[in-house]
Amino acid sequence: MIAELGLALLWIAAALACLSLVVGILYVRTGKDDLAALVRPASVAQGVLTAVAFGLLITLFVRSDMSVELVARNSHSLKPMLFKVAGAWGNHEGSMLLWLTILGVSGALVAIFEKRLRKDTLVATLAAQAALSLGFFAFLLFSSNPFKRLPVAPPDGQGLNPLLQDPGLAFHPPTLYIGYVGISVAFSFAVGALVTREIGPAFARAMRPWVLGSWIFLTLGITAGSYWAYYELGWGGWWFWDPVENVSLIPWLAGAALLHSVSVTATRNALRAWTVMLAVIAFSMSMVGTFIVRSGLLTSVHSFAVDPERGTFLLALMAIYIGGALTLFALRAGTVAEGKKFALLSREGSLVINNLLLTTILALVLLGTLYPIVAEAMGEKISVGPPYYNKVAGPLALILCLVMVTGPLLNWRKDDGKKLWSRLPIAIFAGAVILFGLVLFGGKVGVLPLLGMTVAGIVAVASLAPLWKRNLRRTPLPTWGMVIAHFSVAIALAGMAAESAFIKERLVAAAPGETVKVDDYSVKFAGVTPTAGPNYTAIRGTLIATTSSGASFTLHPEARTFPGLMGTAPTETNEAALLTRPGGQLYVVLGQPVTGDDGTADRYQLRLWWKPLVWWIWLGGALIAIGAALSMLGRAQLLEIWRVRRARKAEERFA
Repeated sequence: MIAELGLALLWIAAALACLSLVVGILYVRTGKDDLAALVRPASVAQGVLTAVAFGLLITLFVRSDMSVELVARNSHSLKPMLFKVAGAWGNHEGSMLLWLTILGVSGALVAIFEKRLRKDTLVATLAAQAALSLGFFAFLLFSSNPFKRLPVAPPDGQGLNPLLQDPGLAFHPPTLYIGYVGISVAFSFAVGALVTREIGPAFARAMRPWVLGSWIFLTLGITAGSYWAYYELGWGGWWFWDPVENVSLIPWLAGAALLHSVSVTATRNALRAWTVMLAVIAFSMSMVGTFIVRSGLLTSVHSFAVDPERGTFLLALMAIYIGGALTLFALRAGTVAEGKKFALLSREGSLVINNLLLTTILALVLLGTLYPIVAEAMGEKISVGPPYYNKVAGPLALILCLVMVTGPLLNWRKDDGKKLWSRLPIAIFAGAVILFGLVLFGGKVGVLPLLGMTVAGIVAVASLAPLWKRNLRRTPLPTWGMVIAHFSVAIALAGMAAESAFIKERLVAAAPGETVKVDDYSVKFAGVTPTAGPNYTAIRGTLIATTSSGASFTLHPEARTFPGLMGTAPTETNEAALLTRPGGQLYVVLGQPVTGDDGTADRYQLRLWWKPLVWWIWLGGALIAIGAALSMLGRAQLLEIWRVRRARKAEERFA
């Protein structure tokens, strides 16, 4: 009965979404308050029912109810509990229900807490959110039912994809989806404001927390996904420009542009049309990513759907939502004033340049992602790999970082070039010292990594400029958040550049007792031992890494074999062993055995990398999210202070 109850709740929630949409449209057209009173409770009820339905799906996975097709295909009774729970969204139908759940809960939160918008704009926003939910309800209920029963329940399930059997599955998809759905809320705000023509600071202030929150979760999700792939796949890279990686990066780029634009609209009443357009673009990119991953266009551990009908359904939804929003924007664009004017050399001007660079990088990454897919559909096989992205996106990203340096140092509205130049000497000096040191002592370093480390030094010093000559105790949290986020960009950039410039790699076939030299480490291969995990068997290697100073560390890479379930073939994976030190990481992968003349395995393939400062990449990503969270918290505090002061003034007026 659990599956049937979950399906019934989805149908009821879909009906409530339909009610919110229809009533919202009628209210905007007629202005009758009794209609508006229905939208908030319907939105809240829809969010609650969808969340309960998702909870019931998790319950089915925890109980290993193999009569449900989704459970039988993606779980097994012997799986550890973490993977049973995470298996609920480690597949196509479950991940889409998670998406829909976050979408419904977000709409409920807007209905409960949003007090700053006019009533008609809020109702239009909730109606737009209901329209988004309704499309995904239709997608789930008619083509991807997560509660579908099997005629005959198998004794056990096929199990979760071994590559997904990692704690990263419990963290990466939910954070990424929260980021995607936060952008959808910003999209709904934009549509609501276009419908009622309320595009100004109030609309931007209501939208900003959702944009900032979604960008925080996108940052965490991408950072976690990068690290998960880094240690799980065993190829030693932190970003491969895989299409699935790209479709998570594209909404992040659009969200970053939207975040800066909406801040200008909220605080300076400028860039109104640009903010609305970016909200549409950001959501469009999340929809494009959803379509690419779940349409069967790609073969990847991330892509679950292979049914062309599902891809067609998603394509239709994408056309309706994106096409409808762009049409509405075109009809209303003439009525959207840009707000107050500003000079190019100003903080607003630097943010405009920032946004143009972000959208240009977005377009180039999107082109590199879609072009091979379109070419293949036309019968031509083309591969677009890291060389393309590094050449076209790398230089623009460095220019973007330099623009980011100048932004916080500029005044609003208009500034003077000489004054700006006088604020930069320390940062420029820091970059010059780094560049000189690398050229003189760094050996043979590529141009892009060389510039990356130089720019990282400039950004690191310049990001602290907003704190100069200020009382640090009285510095607002949003300022601290901006400083930490920008400084963290420098940390991540330095890690990327240093790893690319100074990485060392060894690929050997070693026998027990042999020693391999990689950078400052002498790594002795002590041998292998068979071992067993909760649902796999493994060959566990033991390596002793010794530095030139005599410090010794033990590493245990594994080659795992997951048994085939329900007639499927066994799956082999590699678990890398990582040794993290202040200067970088030693990364070791145990490969296939090498048989000797007598047919026995007397040697094993070993891949070893020394990756200088590579862990700075993920440290920087985490700190960027922390900085953004501080900014969000600080703005909430400032809003509460403003409300208290306004209430006091009102009391004094009527006293």
